[in-house]
Amino acid sequence: ALDGAGGTAPAAAPEPAPAPAAPPAAATSSLQADVFDVRFVVEPHVASQPAWLDNLLDELGRLGGVEVVQRPGAAAEDCAWWLKITTLMPAETLRGVLDFMAEPGSVEITEAADDAPADEEEAYGFFAPLPLAEAPADPAATEAAYGFFVDPAPPTPVPAPASAPDTAPAGKSADTSIRVGVDKVDLMINLVGELVITQAMLMESAQGIDPVLHERLLAGINQLQRNTRDLQDTVMSVRMLPMSTVFSRFPRVVRDLSRKLDKCVELKLSGEQTELDKGLVERLADPLTHLVRNSLDHGIERPDVRRARGKPETGTITLSAAHQSGHIVIEVGDDGAGLDRERILAKARLQGLPVADNLTDAEVWRLIFEPGFSTADVVTDVSGRGVGMDVVRRNISAMGGRVDVQSIRGVGTRFSVRLPLTLAILDGMSVRVGGETYILPLAMVAESLQPEADMVHSVSGVRRLIRVRGRYLPVVELYREFGVADGKRDWTEGIMVVVEVDGAQVALFVDELLGQHQVVIKSLEANFRRVKGFSGATILGDGRVAMILDLPALAGGSRRLHSVAA
Repeated sequence: ALDGAGGTAPAAAPEPAPAPAAPPAAATSSLQADVFDVRFVVEPHVASQPAWLDNLLDELGRLGGVEVVQRPGAAAEDCAWWLKITTLMPAETLRGVLDFMAEPGSVEITEAADDAPADEEEAYGFFAPLPLAEAPADPAATEAAYGFFVDPAPPTPVPAPASAPDTAPAGKSADTSIRVGVDKVDLMINLVGELVITQAMLMESAQGIDPVLHERLLAGINQLQRNTRDLQDTVMSVRMLPMSTVFSRFPRVVRDLSRKLDKCVELKLSGEQTELDKGLVERLADPLTHLVRNSLDHGIERPDVRRARGKPETGTITLSAAHQSGHIVIEVGDDGAGLDRERILAKARLQGLPVADNLTDAEVWRLIFEPGFSTADVVTDVSGRGVGMDVVRRNISAMGGRVDVQSIRGVGTRFSVRLPLTLAILDGMSVRVGGETYILPLAMVAESLQPEADMVHSVSGVRRLIRVRGRYLPVVELYREFGVADGKRDWTEGIMVVVEVDGAQVALFVDELLGQHQVVIKSLEANFRRVKGFSGATILGDGRVAMILDLPALAGGSRRLHSVAA
């Protein structure tokens, strides 16, 4: 019966003095990995996010072995995790990873009970020194005294209740989701893009046939168009990730920076379930970080200042996301001091930026995005270098979006970032300039019109503007910009397409509007260096290649964008 207790029992029992063997065993175990019981609580809106939880477990998995002892239950308020982590790293390293994700103060790390055979021996008391007079002589009495074989059932129910609730969620998760490589998803999207191009070729070829003689053919092509659009929307949704994958990093950013700046700040999140293309989510983290740091450093006042102004000592930063007509709008707001118009104008003049006295508030707020501009008097590791907001505007513009600013002095400031949902397929407007066809992102097109002679005005006899409803807009002549020799020169013979870039409007002069349709974006970077004015290319229904215009680059700097009131 003693052989069944463990491999070490037969050898250790006849030893008269087991105590000297203990120090080497202890020395050996000190070189082994430590086992920690880790308990923490995540916020309810984060607890159900598979992507966020995968990132957390992957990060912990790099430090050692991870065993999930307890997951959050089905109840919305149950967000507690219990992990058993085997690692060579100290407990503080684990805490550094978990503090980034968990609620403040919820992380508990303790050394787990050692399950080594030596502990079992000690627990069962098999080798505990007993006086010879008290040790039973009968082997059956020995077994009864130590309770070793009396009732083997009690140890088994202990882990059973803990593992039972964990099994159901794991099985359910495995049935409802699978992991797919990003390269496979990208390949599928490329194939759908080719299908869109093929469908456009069929549509263009069908325009020249008799609809009466080929009614069934045209009906089939129209049905193919609808099915292609549905397939495209479904495939694009596979690349979508919730904004919580980006928002989850900001509680720690706000907590650490507010402690560093001696400010009391509360972060409020909303719209974490709003989805955005994976490629945009990855590129959105840096601009949003700059905006949050800017609100915390320049917007939120110190507690004593807020108290003197009749505000709560704790400031509030709001981070939200929502879908609006094919776009996603992300807002970063604060209830701080707001932007100081006069201070911004004074700093702009001091740095040599061209400013006028009659600028609107929106035009003044756009000055903070100029390269090198900063209202901070002292350069610190947080602000003062004048690069943060410039990076925000450039990165957002590169993603086909724009940044708007609204501010009220003493009340607060709100930054609104507007982005397309995806960069793979876009709705575009085709225009013709001479023998060339160009694509304009439809989301940036405000209107189109055919100018009359009295709408054309000259500035200093050199630059011409067009007057649209009381405002003079700068004009970009595409034939001149791209060297199209056979493009129209007379403005009254062509079309003006008014586009909106970074909150301001500019007119593009083209020969003709060809129509609206979806286009598949093809990158130029594999074969060309970055060419000013073009953000990509697409294949038309007739097989020709058309360039997609980079409207922010064509519009130029802030001088060109500022329209003047009549």
